[in-house]
Amino acid sequence: MTGQGSGTADTPPYGDGRGAGRPPTAAGRGAEVAFTSRTIFAAAHVVADPFADTTPDGPAAIDWDATLAFRRHLWSHGLGVAEAMDTAQRGMGLDWPSAAELIRRSAAEAAAVGGRIACGVGTDQLNASVVSLAGIRAAYEEQLSLVEGAGARAIVMASRQLAATAAGPDPYVENYGHLLRQAAEPVILHWLGPMFDPALEGYWGSADLDAATDTFLQIIAEHPGKVDGVKVSLLDAEREVRLRRRLPEGVRCYTGDDFHYPELIAGDAHGFSDALLGIFDPLARLAADSVCLLDSGDTAGFRKLLDPTVALSRHLFEPPTRYYKTGVVLLAWLSGHQSHFTMVGGLQSARSLPHLQRAYEMADGLDLFPDPDLAAARMRQLAAVYGGVA
Repeated sequence: MTGQGSGTADTPPYGDGRGAGRPPTAAGRGAEVAFTSRTIFAAAHVVADPFADTTPDGPAAIDWDATLAFRRHLWSHGLGVAEAMDTAQRGMGLDWPSAAELIRRSAAEAAAVGGRIACGVGTDQLNASVVSLAGIRAAYEEQLSLVEGAGARAIVMASRQLAATAAGPDPYVENYGHLLRQAAEPVILHWLGPMFDPALEGYWGSADLDAATDTFLQIIAEHPGKVDGVKVSLLDAEREVRLRRRLPEGVRCYTGDDFHYPELIAGDAHGFSDALLGIFDPLARLAADSVCLLDSGDTAGFRKLLDPTVALSRHLFEPPTRYYKTGVVLLAWLSGHQSHFTMVGGLQSARSLPHLQRAYEMADGLDLFPDPDLAAARMRQLAAVYGGVA
């Protein structure tokens, strides 16, 4: 079946995917059983150092212990970690030196615990928005070398500099082709829509999404064996399905659609999407339990468990969508995964108190918090800081 969006279930592409094991799930699966039907990544956030004396435009200050502990939490549920992506505030507070250190540390941790990991490769070490195509190529190569040298799968992210510099599709075909030829292992190509980053409007050389899709597929077709899969973050389920059906045999489609993920992962008679999702950062347990149901052939049970989470995801990702990270970190704090609600770049201020309050209420309604009393107490503290009723 062509373009089904996944490889064979018994040959996971990155290690054994087991992490440190996960607790028994709703499907009754054992703690050490890897997923068999889908490949699932959570794009993970970073935990800031709340005591660092820095500014929003200064170097990122990261609490490395808490950041790596959260990755172990994701691996413990059997999820892979998509590292140094937009959920980690790449280009929104996380500078390249910090991203490089994050990649090195997380890849080493993944090797230590047997966790699956893939890491973002971009061009964000470039200072200017418009640079030469040769400079963009060199920046991509530098980051690809670091990621592969760390032992991780590469996720080739969209480049703001390429979007600002390229005129038409040819520079994309040339630059991506050059990078794919350099890659030692098959990569994941990431198509991030402008709702996540307005600077990426017209990516692949055209604002016409049909034309952009043709260029995207041309690049994949011209480099057989070099693309493990594509991550599509356009928040358009019908377009993703059409693209998925046109992918060459063996090329996965990793949904990045935080609005329609249950139906896309469940799939149809023609295939399915695997997943690489920011929303699976706060939904790790529910995501793992639901995929275990899918592994057992219980698609209805999968949808019954995961469908109710979509309303929360749509709330967190509401426009301006790029600020969804604030809600993700809020839920990590309320869940006890970190001791504070501080983000690199000061992004904790990017959403209003009513938005955060509603996120808490929706997450609580999903029984998302391991300690509901702790979550409630922390939400009261936040309201008091904002000047609301404690």
